Amino acid sequence: MTKYIFITGGVVSSLGKGILAASLGRLLVSRGYKVSIQKFDPYINVDPGTMSPFQHGEVFVCDDGAETDLDLGHYERFINTNLSQINNVTSGSVYQTVINKERKGEYLGATVQMIPHITGEIKSRIIQATKKDEPDILIAEIGGTIGDIESLPFIESIRQFRSEIGFGNSMSIHVTLLPYLPTSGELKTKPSQHSVNVLRSYGIQPEMLVLRTQVPIGKNEKEKLALFCSVNKNCVIECKDMDTIYEVPLYLEKQGITNEILNFLKMENKNPDLSDWEEMIENIKHPKKEATIALVGKYTELNDAYISVVESLKHAGYKNSAKINIKWIASENITTDKEACQCLSDVDGILVPGGFGTRGIEGKLKVIKYAREKNVPYLGLCLGMQCAVIEFARNVAGLENANSTEFDKNTEFKVVDLMEEQKNILGYGATMRLGSYPCKIKVNSKAYKAYNNDLINERHRHRFEFNNEFKELLEQKGLLISGTSPDGLLAEIIEIPENDWFVACQFHPEFKSRPQNPHPLFLGFINAALNQK
Repeated sequence: MTKYIFITGGVVSSLGKGILAASLGRLLVSRGYKVSIQKFDPYINVDPGTMSPFQHGEVFVCDDGAETDLDLGHYERFINTNLSQINNVTSGSVYQTVINKERKGEYLGATVQMIPHITGEIKSRIIQATKKDEPDILIAEIGGTIGDIESLPFIESIRQFRSEIGFGNSMSIHVTLLPYLPTSGELKTKPSQHSVNVLRSYGIQPEMLVLRTQVPIGKNEKEKLALFCSVNKNCVIECKDMDTIYEVPLYLEKQGITNEILNFLKMENKNPDLSDWEEMIENIKHPKKEATIALVGKYTELNDAYISVVESLKHAGYKNSAKINIKWIASENITTDKEACQCLSDVDGILVPGGFGTRGIEGKLKVIKYAREKNVPYLGLCLGMQCAVIEFARNVAGLENANSTEFDKNTEFKVVDLMEEQKNILGYGATMRLGSYPCKIKVNSKAYKAYNNDLINERHRHRFEFNNEFKELLEQKGLLISGTSPDGLLAEIIEIPENDWFVACQFHPEFKSRPQNPHPLFLGFINAALNQK
């Protein structure tokens, strides 16, 4: 039967529970176990699709079109698998399901309550994930911080679930912060003790503590926490800040975390094969080259808004034994061609990611013009492709003030327009073109050279598309539409053949990149940047 690991967090938020879950997944996969990971988010939104990236960071999209928490990106990258809607559960989706069932009379007139109906629905999502993937081990991360009102239904559901399946078949891991006071030179254990006491008050005794810290934890602090939190001292694990998140699994492995987990769950402790992961870390820590990439976006104040893009750039760098430096540029700060030149004169490549809304669009167009005219390697993602089409239409094809109807509904030249299937949609949640779709690639294009394949599948998240009314004109002026939907109706990839690398795509390739298997378009882009450098 499937075994379960439940991860909670205390003291403060943003402790890296997602990285821990992903790292444990990596370590278990390295022992030959099949692993799936599930995220429970306490917010009332049905999914993060309608949230501003400033609120919750990037929206990660799965093959099935699920708009999910960014932690699912970490899960997929670390355990090298494709997840789905069932792997991301929110309070909003749970409440919505329960209320819909009540409206249909499925509870046969019963009073609908937190227990058993909400907790029952949460437990059913755990079972659904188990049945779908049939993993040997399911890791479930509970978002938020112990003590938050919002997460209580999830904590209670876990308490019930562990009791129902037998405690030896599941394990509770609590992640806390160990603050360091430089004035006294002390690590303080009291916040972690209080956090565990709160978790206990909800009926859950953790079997393991993972302690986030800036400095190494001494033997005395570990023994103190083991004593006061009723945890085996071998299960008090240090997790200090690392140079790269991909080093975390190896650091945890050295402390025997996987041995302790498998012993507790009464599972065979197979020999791990981490040689390829160790080789990757060696490349990360000792690069032979480097390149600087300008990431020109709208949400640059919060790096998590583009976390998959940044990781994908790094993945391509790892493959080349190269360090990739990111130069963050807020597109709204670029108002003239001269400012674009000043900002970009020291970069080896330019990337414009996805986004929504008019803010910063003119700055992006100036950046793209610079990349095209100066033959600086360019990669455009989703909105980055649409902006590349607009820039080309204005400055090469002579379509003055060409635009997208997203930014100007009355523009004379609608080179980017709302997709036909989107025109009668009224709501916002999960109504875009979402998920994996096929793309046919032209032979002899840069995209074909990158993929080495003429038929691919990529993940989408957009409402607007290239307007085919302008296809013939733009192609005559030198734009190559190198990738389309199989029926030829949707432009998926554009290129400027005369440039060393000017490629933009309507989809989001960053969602399919892996640290040991970088995405072909990112790899082609970084190769071009390194060659030009």
